Amino acid sequence: MTESAPSPENRLRATALAERPQERMENHGVGALADTELLAMLLRSGTRGIDVLSLSARLMQEAGSLAGLIGWQENDFRRFKGIGHVKALQLVAVVDVVRRVLLQQQGESPLLNRPKLIINYLFPLASGLAVEKFWVLSLNRRNRLIRCSEVTSGTATSALAHPREVYREALRLSATAVVCAHNHPSGDPAPSAADIQVTRQLREAARTLDIELLDHVIVGRTGADPGGRGYYSFREAGVL
Repeated sequence: MTESAPSPENRLRATALAERPQERMENHGVGALADTELLAMLLRSGTRGIDVLSLSARLMQEAGSLAGLIGWQENDFRRFKGIGHVKALQLVAVVDVVRRVLLQQQGESPLLNRPKLIINYLFPLASGLAVEKFWVLSLNRRNRLIRCSEVTSGTATSALAHPREVYREALRLSATAVVCAHNHPSGDPAPSAADIQVTRQLREAARTLDIELLDHVIVGRTGADPGGRGYYSFREAGVL
C-alpha cells in the first residue's frame, strides 16, 4: 500500500490568530507587516490547496522583492494557482499605482546629472520589462529633464538605436544635453559589443550636433549584476 503525499502546509492556519497579517495590521499598524504579509493583504485569499500566505511567498520568490512586481502584467500574475482574471487585474492596477507614484515623486523636471539619479528615474519604467527598450532623456542647460522619449522597443535580446532617432527629439526640444538609456531584460547590465559600438556612434554624433551626451546607462537588476549595483554607466566607465 503506497502512502499518499503529505498535504502542503497551510501557513495561514498554522499562524496564531493574533499573528496573522490582518490582526497584526489592526493592532500594530501597516509598518509591522513584512513584505510577504503586505502582499497577502492585497491578495486577500488563496485557493484550494494553497493559502494566501503561501501564495504570497511564491509571488515574492518569483519576483525577488515587492519592487520586482513593478511591470508585471496580467499574464505574469495568472501563472500562479489562486490568481484569476479579476484578481490579476487588481494586482496590475496596484503595482501601476506604485509605478506612477514613483514617477510623480520625482517632479516634472528632475535633475539627472548623476548615474544614481538617472537610475532612480528610470527604474519605474524599466523594471520587469521582458523586452529591451531604448530611451532618450532630453535635458536643459541645468541638466533637468525636458522629456523622456522611448526610441525603440526590441526583442528579448536587442533594441538597436540609430543616432538619427536618438537626437531627432532632442533637437526638436532644443535640448542642450541628453542621457541615453536602455534595459537588459536578463538583469545583467554588463554592456555587449553592440552596446559599446552604439555608444561610440552616439558620442561622435553628439559632438557633430553640439549636444552633450551626458551618459548612456544600462538598467539591470541588483540581484543579477555581478557588481551588485544593478546598472552600468558608460560615463563612470570612462567611455564618455
